Amino acid sequence: MLNRRAWLRQAASPWLAPLHAADRRPNIIVILADDLGYADLGSFGCKDVPTPHIDSLAKRGVRFTNSYVSAPYCSPTRAGLLTGRYQQRFGHEFNAHPTKRFLEAGGDPENQGLPLTETTVAARLKQAGYATGVVGKWHLGDRTKFHPLNRGFQEFFGFLGGARSYFPGDQTGAGRPEVLRNFDPIKWDGYLTDLLAGEAAAYIDRHQKDPFFLYLAFNAVHTPMEASEKYSRQFQSIPDRRRRTYAAMLAAMDEAVGTVLEKLRNTRLEDDTLIFLLSDNGGPTNKYAVNGSINTPLRGSKGDTWEGGIRVPMVLQWNRRLAAAVYDNPVIQLDIAATSLAAAGAAPQPDWKLDGVNLIPFLSGRAKRMPHRDLYWRFGDHMAIRRGDWKVVRTWDNTQPELFNLRRDIGETRNLAGQEPARFKELMAAWNKWNATLVPPAWPRPEVDPPK
Repeated sequence: MLNRRAWLRQAASPWLAPLHAADRRPNIIVILADDLGYADLGSFGCKDVPTPHIDSLAKRGVRFTNSYVSAPYCSPTRAGLLTGRYQQRFGHEFNAHPTKRFLEAGGDPENQGLPLTETTVAARLKQAGYATGVVGKWHLGDRTKFHPLNRGFQEFFGFLGGARSYFPGDQTGAGRPEVLRNFDPIKWDGYLTDLLAGEAAAYIDRHQKDPFFLYLAFNAVHTPMEASEKYSRQFQSIPDRRRRTYAAMLAAMDEAVGTVLEKLRNTRLEDDTLIFLLSDNGGPTNKYAVNGSINTPLRGSKGDTWEGGIRVPMVLQWNRRLAAAVYDNPVIQLDIAATSLAAAGAAPQPDWKLDGVNLIPFLSGRAKRMPHRDLYWRFGDHMAIRRGDWKVVRTWDNTQPELFNLRRDIGETRNLAGQEPARFKELMAAWNKWNATLVPPAWPRPEVDPPK
């Protein structure tokens, strides 16, 4: 193992130097929740749903208070996460499953998925000697060429579409809902969140002697709103029926995280495992599969470029290397790929063109500046840019871009564009410059429920 002094020498550079062959490289687990509200974890202020296992990651690791995703809904966020690049650079701007509108517009479902021009972090880690596996929801294309086993993963257990029932007898869902082991459909029983937990634990067991990368993508707490009796009976005191079911689904996911952590402890791997946990977007409170989530104190919902659509709960734990902390500077899910590769000792190449950065120097205190000067969003005709405390945003319910100071006004209630015209103009110019580097969306945006 590297001693602390050697670690700090490596952490002082933007990328870690390759590790000595005798040193075990960290395992890496990325846990992605689906449609989790910003205020729905105990470590982020939730009062009515205990989440002790997820909160333990926040307590022992780093809790990010300004963490973002690069899209306000499912598939594009995943494309950005697994490539470390703004997904708008390669056309993956909207959800990847054929819809009526997509087909009517002449879209070709054969080409709707994470473009083959892009390389995933799994493929890069596989090349670096890591075992790579994905458990859960894929939602990056359901044709064979987009299958996880053709995108850098060596093992897959889950479903290819955007949603499905939590019980085996019902195929309700978007896209391909059947549960697969690698390429083959399987028969299964029980509650899906529990099933995914068991599969993740089994993956760790199989690869405990390898450095491994596990992408655990829950479909919880996405619709359909379905909970097992085991979890439902804990929340009978919650009066709202939808929130009550949501609480049970979240409790199941927290228990699943606990199963993974218990396996790491039993195999004595927890201290040497870099764990990320985050949501793929804000909670859907008024459109896109409303589920009973809460985004307080943020404005907006999944599908918005308001904070409620793009700011998410995120924690990171790496016990051997990083002390417990709260980190307030803005970060984004694009940083996960860069951080994982750095931790694995994989040297970056300029032609990878990563937009994310290695967070370790910033979290260790060796790098004093902010990880990002600017963060950007484009979602069709919706946009946003954040620079420091300032944000410009245009989304469903404001036809013109508006300027907000998030430190003073996290709820985005006071438009300061008229009071700060120079700052507003500067941020719009920066966004326009970034936007000029992007390609058009590769397929149309699916139909959506109008905001309520």
